[in-house]
Amino acid sequence: MSNLRVLDLSIIALYLVAMIAVGVYFARKNVNPEQYSSASGSIPGWAIGLSIYATFLSSNTFLGVPGKAFGTNWNAFVFSLSMPLAAWVAARYFVPFYRSTGEISAYTHLEHRFGSWARTYAVVCFLLTQLARIGSIFFGIALTLQALTGFSMEMIMLCTGICIIIYTVLGGIEAVIWTEVVQGVIKTFGALLILYLIIENMPGGLPNVVAIGQQHDKFSLGGFVPDFTQSTFWVVLLYGFFINLNNFGVDQNYVQRYHTAASAKQAAKSIWLCVWLYLPASLLFFVIGSALFAYYQVHPELIEAVKLKVAAEKLPLTATAAQISQAAAQLLPSDYGDKVMPHFMVTKIPTGFVGLIVSAILSAAMSTISSGMNASATVFTADIYERYFKPNLNMRQTMRVLHLGTVVVGLLGMGTGIAMIGVKSVLDVWWELSGIFAAGMLGLFLLGVISRQTGNHEALTATIIGVLVILWMTFSGKLPEELAAFRNPLHKSMIIVVGTLTIFLVGLLLTKWRGAKAVPTEETLAAAEHPVH
Repeated sequence: MSNLRVLDLSIIALYLVAMIAVGVYFARKNVNPEQYSSASGSIPGWAIGLSIYATFLSSNTFLGVPGKAFGTNWNAFVFSLSMPLAAWVAARYFVPFYRSTGEISAYTHLEHRFGSWARTYAVVCFLLTQLARIGSIFFGIALTLQALTGFSMEMIMLCTGICIIIYTVLGGIEAVIWTEVVQGVIKTFGALLILYLIIENMPGGLPNVVAIGQQHDKFSLGGFVPDFTQSTFWVVLLYGFFINLNNFGVDQNYVQRYHTAASAKQAAKSIWLCVWLYLPASLLFFVIGSALFAYYQVHPELIEAVKLKVAAEKLPLTATAAQISQAAAQLLPSDYGDKVMPHFMVTKIPTGFVGLIVSAILSAAMSTISSGMNASATVFTADIYERYFKPNLNMRQTMRVLHLGTVVVGLLGMGTGIAMIGVKSVLDVWWELSGIFAAGMLGLFLLGVISRQTGNHEALTATIIGVLVILWMTFSGKLPEELAAFRNPLHKSMIIVVGTLTIFLVGLLLTKWRGAKAVPTEETLAAAEHPVH
């Protein structure tokens, strides 16, 4: 713990105790499943909007975005630019739909439309997405706190996870939302503080940051040529639209919060508040990444410790100092971007401020993890346990399953985070996994909501074809050289785009084909009028 002073530790401890205290405070109100999962529709729209904003602004954003901007450019910011269009679709169509059904789970409707297989498929996709998300966020916390405390990443994930589990289990969705309101403010303040300290330590200040960024093409949004084999502007825009539509329109994390609002109008307003807060906030984190790049361009000797550490992690334990130094010299900024901000915090941020910023990073992580745990427990209870194992649960039994589900998801998320140790970029891992799991779920939802004529068989066939396409796009890159012609030529961010459109369009085509077969022709009508005896 030599890297943190007593004042910093006190601030972090005070923050963690306060979060647990919120859970204890709301525990007295959680006497029934409706209160636990939807707060009985008593949350104001502005609080829900801040809550959704806090969930978006996870530690993947807090650490992954500056790391991405440090290592490459602002291409990933196009993801944020796609949010308004996805928000418009969700507020216009999805929010009124969910509010009218009155069902707490986003996936119950799929069973009404297509049968139990559709509901189960969507639930499995959602739970896998949550494990990937929670795991990547646990990894992001541990990455930073390891640099500050010297503790192992596994120990950090365990201690942080226990705190999150306690207040989420005790307080339910109401504790999740109100802690996220506080966490959203803390993490935004923390980001502004980090940027101020970077600029304060930067010779030449902000103008020099801009000059160095322009010199190294750090502000590029990606190429505008319609090339879908690379991470161009259009690829990230399409990826962002489909992922954000999945978030706002299909993800239980957000759908569940629509039910906590007093009205559909308040729920829709919460989406727009999130968008208008997240756009400038995400830009702030790209500015931080570019500012860090400029700072270490001016002070290249200060980054050597980071490069040596990353090189040592990539080499066997028996590697010599000379081998580590040689490997460090070959590293690119994209290889160690995620570790730069923690290093700056350790070496340049004054005592007291480190505690505040660590609390901000914990806020960024805990807000997303807690909402994911609560939503996953709700889905498990409503869509799996009550559906397949025990349909007629009483109130006490339902609460017990909700609590147990929350704990299990938290523990599995920690395990996923531990499995991610050693990855190159936390943001890349999250984007890839979320695109794979979300693609099929979104395509099936769009088919069920938009095409009212599509039946069970068409939806099942379309989903099977879509899943096969997703699997091919994901794993065909591992094919041997002699089968290179069968590899997916598109960028991996296109998986959710192609997978979603495959399920939706194939479903529409099959529905139309079935309708065409069912329409009687002139010959069949004539035969019916004059039957042969």
